[in-house]
Amino acid sequence: MFSFTLTLDPKGRTPMYDQLYAAVAEAVRDGTLRHGEKLPSKRELCAQLGVSRATVETAYELLLAEGYVESRPRSGYFVEDYLSTPTVGTSIACPACEASNRPAGDLHPIPDSKPKERTSNACPYIPERKKSADAALLSTSAVDVSLFPYASWAKLYKEVVYNSPELLQRGEPQGEPALREALARLLNEYRGVRCAPEQVVVGSGMETLMGQLMTLFGPEAVYAMEDPCYPAMERSLSARGRAIRWVPMDGSGMDAEALERSGATVAYLTPSHQFPLGITMPASRRSLLLHWAVSGERWIIEDDYDSEFRYGGRPISSMQGMDRHGRVVYTGTFSRSLAPAIRLAYMVLPASLLPRWQALYGRQQPTVSRYEQTVMARFLAEGYYGRYLRRVGKRYADRRAALLAALSGIPGLNVSGADGGIHFLVFLPRYDEAELLRRAAEAGLPLRGLSEFCREIAPPPSTLILGYGGLPTERVGEVVARLKAAWTGNTNKR
Repeated sequence: MFSFTLTLDPKGRTPMYDQLYAAVAEAVRDGTLRHGEKLPSKRELCAQLGVSRATVETAYELLLAEGYVESRPRSGYFVEDYLSTPTVGTSIACPACEASNRPAGDLHPIPDSKPKERTSNACPYIPERKKSADAALLSTSAVDVSLFPYASWAKLYKEVVYNSPELLQRGEPQGEPALREALARLLNEYRGVRCAPEQVVVGSGMETLMGQLMTLFGPEAVYAMEDPCYPAMERSLSARGRAIRWVPMDGSGMDAEALERSGATVAYLTPSHQFPLGITMPASRRSLLLHWAVSGERWIIEDDYDSEFRYGGRPISSMQGMDRHGRVVYTGTFSRSLAPAIRLAYMVLPASLLPRWQALYGRQQPTVSRYEQTVMARFLAEGYYGRYLRRVGKRYADRRAALLAALSGIPGLNVSGADGGIHFLVFLPRYDEAELLRRAAEAGLPLRGLSEFCREIAPPPSTLILGYGGLPTERVGEVVARLKAAWTGNTNKR
């Protein structure tokens, strides 16, 4: 059993449960704590460290949620299988081979990895969607704009416009220093990203930043994409003629063995809340994929598109924060947390990529208005964003709870991927996907089927994607009643 010798600081800025969590996670990552090793019981650890039971329980819950440890009934907590990344230059066995015989996850539904014939990227099951005033109610791209902090944003914008005439001059290509500093601080505090402001690049949306990354990696790079996938990224890669390899998912995220076989040199991942399956990648799988990147001098693009919203625990720490060798590019945007129209995204480049970025883009004008950047910098630094996230996070959590409760009244319906973000999957074996879509559309509630996002895998049957960012909480009951009538009634089939 591992013995803890660390000292917690009760007067530090970081809560003691977070200090304990970070120390144990670090010990797992660097191999001090090995797979299968038992952790002290809660009572023993309280006595060793002189802390309350609540401190130890909270730390263990976070470690359990992030996949660093597992809980065995009547036995205690044990270290999960975590593949520590090697020192540069060390020869290692193939991580895919080391990961063989790992059990698949039990998330339902899990796509079949068997390839299927596909003649085009268009989904053959999507019925013609009727135009409706309610068309965006269950959209996966909608957010609740009624929660946007109009007054605070307008106040800051007015102050910036009237008091900062220098912003009319040319700005720094990477973005305003104040914004990059605020982002670096925010990402470190909330996502565990380790970076300096000099590594942050601001751009007008993910498409802009992805275009820059594609140039940095060169035309010969081969991109591994999650299957099912995020179509916007597929379109960006295809538009620039980049090679794509589709890698299937299991219950823990991108399949590490399939990634190794793919021949890809760059992996695009959404590990915090995979789109569209909603999988949260555990620390053990993250370590395997980091190992893949380090061992072959390959790259990972970590798209953290909606990590702000997590239910039943805090957001999982970033892969970038686990990366010791500078192989992860961390990316994020404010489109999901604030509004799609705020075209402000950012990426954190490893130090090794910065000189190339500066050589290619260091003389260009910034792609986001200096005024908007400065407003966002103040919005972050002065605490407006944190207060807004707490308010909107509670609203989405309440809406999710109401929606799940209402959907439980539909016989045979199951839900998965609902632990984070503002969408999840619904599975209803009563009809096939096309029939479920047709009936929902006829009820004025167009939805999207999972097959629309699958490329080389056979999608699980009767599975739809349901978003609730644009669904007013007071309409949850009415909307679900319409779906129930459509899916359990006897409307005529075409």
